Amino acid sequence: MLTGKHAADKNKVFSMNLSAAFLSTVFKKPLMDAMPYIDILFGNEDEAAVFAKEQNINATAMTEIALKIAGLPKINSKRPRAVVITQGCNPVVLAYEGKIQEFPIETLDKSKIVDTNGAGDAFVGGFLSQLVRGKNFEACIKAGNWASRVIIQQSGCTFPAVCDYK
Repeated sequence: MLTGKHAADKNKVFSMNLSAAFLSTVFKKPLMDAMPYIDILFGNEDEAAVFAKEQNINATAMTEIALKIAGLPKINSKRPRAVVITQGCNPVVLAYEGKIQEFPIETLDKSKIVDTNGAGDAFVGGFLSQLVRGKNFEACIKAGNWASRVIIQQSGCTFPAVCDYK
């Protein structure tokens, strides 16, 4: 909470990941206490669906869930909330400033998928790597998709020795 308050007071970006579906159930109140400070919320479709159910958000479509989460009360009005929902091989959903954008995922042959552990964390890392460089959300999502695509082709949460991101 201290970090969220500091970020809001100093107009700095505060991001959070839903991380696991059960957290929206077990830590329902602390999550909602933090929500007013969150500028960018990340989650996958399962996490977003559980969050919506636990918070009585009347929606089932990921686009609608993302818009409703983005519209929850926020402390720092200088910075609209962005909600980014990954959906495996389905498009990434971005809700921002009352609008939805969907970003397609490059098809990967299933035989190349080794381990999906860490795919969401890799996505967030790739996304944030471009955000700190001042890139727009499209570039951030592109980097997130690249990072998650690379990580799922490895055993464990490891990257190849050489980075070929362009």
